[in-house]
Amino acid sequence: MSEIPNTIPLTKKGEKTRQHLLAIAEQVFGEKGYFNASIVDITQQAKVAQGTFYNYFPSKQAIFEELVRNMSQIFRSEIRNAIKAAKSFEESQRIGFKTFFAWVKDHRNLYSIVQQTVLVDEQLYRWYYERLASGYIKGLEEAMGIEEIKQYDTETIAYCLMGISQFLGMRWIYWENQNVPEALLEDAIAFIFNGLKK
Repeated sequence: MSEIPNTIPLTKKGEKTRQHLLAIAEQVFGEKGYFNASIVDITQQAKVAQGTFYNYFPSKQAIFEELVRNMSQIFRSEIRNAIKAAKSFEESQRIGFKTFFAWVKDHRNLYSIVQQTVLVDEQLYRWYYERLASGYIKGLEEAMGIEEIKQYDTETIAYCLMGISQFLGMRWIYWENQNVPEALLEDAIAFIFNGLKK
């Protein structure tokens, strides 16, 4: 795995600066790409000195890794919290998809950054999707345990569900900068629970 960021005690102001650097890095990496972006690009847009950057991150790769891990944790937490109110597995999928789409709309660079990760750090890329899959697998196991859905290999179904949400998000949010149409989301849910056969 790539480098670990510097560990220094952070004041409230220091933590605010660190989070600001991460927010700017998301924008810079999303717009310019990892290999075209530089620490100077990040510090100039963040309006901080280069020395300040190195107080928090030892390298460009370190802030990129922290950004991917930070985004992963935050949006997975949002989805977990959102689906707590769901009364069925189907409802949890609908809520989860909508929460994911809303997150992506506010963080459109997510798709670009995650796809770049396979070239920057393949281990991090795998970690990102394995962590995402683990949440799906847990929900699938619970639903199968109470016979709400059929018994399937949970890892396979998890990656299928991830693929549906990822590419619907790419098609509408990333490419078109629009919301995923409600009718199309319902088509996806119907496909998941009813399949293609008549």
